Amino acid sequence: MSDSRTPLIMLAAGGTGGHLFPAQALAETLVQRGFRTQLMTDERVRDYGKNFPAEKAHIVESASPSPKRPLSMLKLYRGYRAAKAILRAEKPLAVVGFGGYPSFPPIYAAASLHIPSVVHEQNAVLGRANKLLSRKVNLVASSFANVMGLPDAAKAKLQFTGNPVRAVALREKGAVFPALGQDFNLVVFGGSQGAKFFSDFMPQVFAAMPDAARRKIVLTQQCRDEDLARVQTAYESVGLRAELKAFFNDMPHRIAGAHLVISRSGASTIAELGVIGRPAIMVPLPHAIDNDQLRNAQSFAEAGAGWVCPQKELEPQSFAALLGRLMADAPRLKKAAESALHHGKPDAAERLADAVEHVIAQSSA
Repeated sequence: MSDSRTPLIMLAAGGTGGHLFPAQALAETLVQRGFRTQLMTDERVRDYGKNFPAEKAHIVESASPSPKRPLSMLKLYRGYRAAKAILRAEKPLAVVGFGGYPSFPPIYAAASLHIPSVVHEQNAVLGRANKLLSRKVNLVASSFANVMGLPDAAKAKLQFTGNPVRAVALREKGAVFPALGQDFNLVVFGGSQGAKFFSDFMPQVFAAMPDAARRKIVLTQQCRDEDLARVQTAYESVGLRAELKAFFNDMPHRIAGAHLVISRSGASTIAELGVIGRPAIMVPLPHAIDNDQLRNAQSFAEAGAGWVCPQKELEPQSFAALLGRLMADAPRLKKAAESALHHGKPDAAERLADAVEHVIAQSSA
């Protein structure tokens, strides 16, 4: 049982991997520094929060704020009242939010109780929840050096920390780019919103490649359960060596062993590619709110770490040609891997923890 005299930090993160994983990385760092952590979240934490190092997880109601939707506003108000009661009872030194509307009630409650607060933005475009919350918090921490959409009134609060990820332990092992021999290790994954697209598109790409290039590929690809059989059949028909799964428990290790990654460009993906140091062809999720995945990908590509291919412009033959050119250009891939390492921030969790402690110190001064 934890000692209630140990200082507490309350974390607020919606129950999706993109929000919970950086919160988890920060929590692990805070625990190492002698803090306790608790989590305010929503029902989805049961899917993503199994390993979260919090002594308690508080389920708090939330919703997208809209005056035109009275039920949503009622949920937010109930969540705010519940969060306020929890904060009064638990007495944290600070509240740290990670975006998404589950951060709303805890941050507003913290502001009303004069508890120091921080929001962390994972993407290169400030999310709608964080944009509204930025007026209430002491500090806005960012994953990217340049963040779009920050209100003028909050610009003085911005601090670049990077995006905390769980793959930091792989940095030293993964810093050496794998030697290119006969095999070319390729990893393709898209997350819950991208796996189907790659399952539909990549078989066409490999079918369009020359046999000699295709024979070199050793593929790891994430597919949805319902797509596994048909994609496996398609790859077997062209003699492609492939391992397909709906979920890889060791994906960071797979990335570390890759010569090239093909992926979406969510904030956690970009952060892990940078920490491990691997080049990527990125296909941003189309129609994403605020075009955040496109901005994430552009930041990575502008650093020389990868290539952006908008989905609406993709065509199997031209994509196969691009893949073939990269496979044949080891110096280009190695240089991109080095650029990815420079883009990554392996100390992001430490930097964010420093920022939280600084906000606490300023508030108590």
